[in-house]
Amino acid sequence: MNYKTLLVHLDDSRQSGLRTRIALDLARRFDAHLIGLYIVCQDLMRPMFRPGEGLRPAVLEAQHEARRERAEAAFLEAARLAMCKAEWRAPPGPAVETAALHARHADLVVLGQNNPHDPAAYIARHFVTDLLMTAGRPALVLPYTGGIDTLGQNVLVAWDGSREAARAVADALPLLRRAASVTIEAVTPPGYRTPEEAAPAAIEVAAWLDPHGIRASFSATPRVAGVSTGATLLNRASDLHADLLVMGAYGHSRGWERALGGATRTLLESMTVPVLISH
Repeated sequence: MNYKTLLVHLDDSRQSGLRTRIALDLARRFDAHLIGLYIVCQDLMRPMFRPGEGLRPAVLEAQHEARRERAEAAFLEAARLAMCKAEWRAPPGPAVETAALHARHADLVVLGQNNPHDPAAYIARHFVTDLLMTAGRPALVLPYTGGIDTLGQNVLVAWDGSREAARAVADALPLLRRAASVTIEAVTPPGYRTPEEAAPAAIEVAAWLDPHGIRASFSATPRVAGVSTGATLLNRASDLHADLLVMGAYGHSRGWERALGGATRTLLESMTVPVLISH
């Protein structure tokens, strides 16, 4: 398996340029074709809350067209300078449904964490999570805070034995093969089982990765009462200086996750490193 077609979501936000840079770097690594998918908020009421924007449809349309042209020119120029094969798409239609349709024809989708401090980053409510659930493709989600100097050199894999975790590891194989360090991490809930009891399952994962040319170590961390699994994983990523976290998305229903939290929601809201997520 390799990444031969990548798709990066582009918009008018401050982080769109970072996503372009990371996507182009991945395209160079894997000699992949890159699709820039420009999708912005379709809610006509949102501009009411953006200073300086009028409400007349003609004015809004002209502003939207100007922003789209600037984004297209910036993306294509960055691709030209990087000498990468790239194409631009700006399809009409509902944001999530349209993005999911195009994402299904890519090996990996590059997305950005929702930034509540940047109005231009708002696309649709639960845009990233709904796209993860409906596209059927793995996604690399980039945090909106801090810079990204390296990606995929030191990888932490969250393992809980679930279908989603197994899917995520398989989807991450191209990156894992190129990593300098891979750690399989199991977080054991209080009173559930000891780290020693969690070891055999993770050791089997490491044994599966070995024929793929991937040497992985194993670590088990007991979760402290009052600290979520997601927060524990982020702490471990910091301890290990990981520059990529691989995990499965939503072991429970979306409604349960949104109402009560969960590792996926914690990571998407509080992520400090890029996360490759599969469902």
